[in-house]
Amino acid sequence: MQNYISDIQITPIKPQNGLVGFASFIFNDCFYMSAIGIFTRPQGGFRLTYPTRKNLCGGLNVFYPINKSIAEQIEQEVISKFKEVVQMNA
Repeated sequence: MQNYISDIQITPIKPQNGLVGFASFIFNDCFYMSAIGIFTRPQGGFRLTYPTRKNLCGGLNVFYPINKSIAEQIEQEVISKFKEVVQMNA
């Protein structure tokens, strides 16, 4: 099955402790993924973080990619869209 990401939405924010925006997208026309943080990397570039919920034992992952290749695909497409949105707003 071919994995694909569609309807990527980016919300840039005023930079705050490395956080520069949020992303959402639809994965394989089946899952809506939202509240994905876009952070700057100290060495340059960007990274994504996925939502967690706090509980008594710490934090629970809400969702995240479990496969390196899909994680890289998501990161590449979301960051590309983020750069496009930031350039349009500059």
